[in-house]
Amino acid sequence: MVRILDLEAAVLGLLYEEPQYGYQLEKTIEGWGMRNWTQIGFSSIYYVLKKLEKKELVESKMEKVKGKPSRKVFTITELGRQTMKEKITDLLSWNKKLISPFDLGLAYLNYLEPPEVIECLENYVESANGRIKFLESSVKMQEELGAPYYVVALFSRPLANLKTEIEWVKEFIEKIKEEENI
Repeated sequence: MVRILDLEAAVLGLLYEEPQYGYQLEKTIEGWGMRNWTQIGFSSIYYVLKKLEKKELVESKMEKVKGKPSRKVFTITELGRQTMKEKITDLLSWNKKLISPFDLGLAYLNYLEPPEVIECLENYVESANGRIKFLESSVKMQEELGAPYYVVALFSRPLANLKTEIEWVKEFIEKIKEEENI
């Protein structure tokens, strides 16, 4: 099995359905709203494609386009398809530790005064509520468009997680108030 990073899987997955060139991949990433659930920047697309090609997971060929410069089109290989299926199986089968910068703040919150911590956490809840509104509208829009269930899940899963997290933060604020007699 060829090991690939999540970022490589994000790009390889786009090539699974059809060959694409770099700029076309960028448009697909934008169209799918992938930056809401992946860490892929425009500048990293070509870097990732080069890595995938080196691992023999994709092949490229120059394509002539009438009246335009030639472009390099990338196609997934059979090894790429097999590797992608193995990566998807791994991603969906195991709960992996997620590193959150929020936890770093929790680790050192004792360096702030309790009222400062409460203010920060209230700001966090307000910020998270804004993200919830975005995710709720995204779920609704995807459902209205008749998007497949797995596309809707890309918005409904983080929505459920965020709602749960907000409840935890609110309870934590109450715990701080109780412990600190605020």
